Amino acid sequence: MQKLFTAEVVSKGARSGTLSNPEGLLNVTLGNPLEEGRADKGPNPEMLFAGAYSACYHGALLNAAKGLGVELTDSTVRALVTLNEDDEGGFNLSVELHAELSGVDPEKAREVMEAAHQTCPYSKALRGDAPVTLVVD
Repeated sequence: MQKLFTAEVVSKGARSGTLSNPEGLLNVTLGNPLEEGRADKGPNPEMLFAGAYSACYHGALLNAAKGLGVELTDSTVRALVTLNEDDEGGFNLSVELHAELSGVDPEKAREVMEAAHQTCPYSKALRGDAPVTLVVD
């Protein structure tokens, strides 16, 4: 496996705090829909994840279309990320990915979406294919 790059982001204050990176490209105050008065302070973690997932999946979608000989001239990907509470008091995420592939037959569009889902790193991570290393600093 060849590393292409590593992104680093630091969280302070958890869901109602801030996110930043060492280079200063990211400096975000988070909003928290679960805390009164915090929802409109900024994006929440699920919104940021939805944005990252939709962008990554869109790239995989374009690659899959090319590999399947499908020409995409105008496409959009919309990700809906939901925070759920399970019956044991734990939490998990669920995701819906919506793709609009203008001019592509719905059956072929579904094939392209499935192929993209097999190669997208975010899709793989949600299937448990991403190694997670825990490090105490």
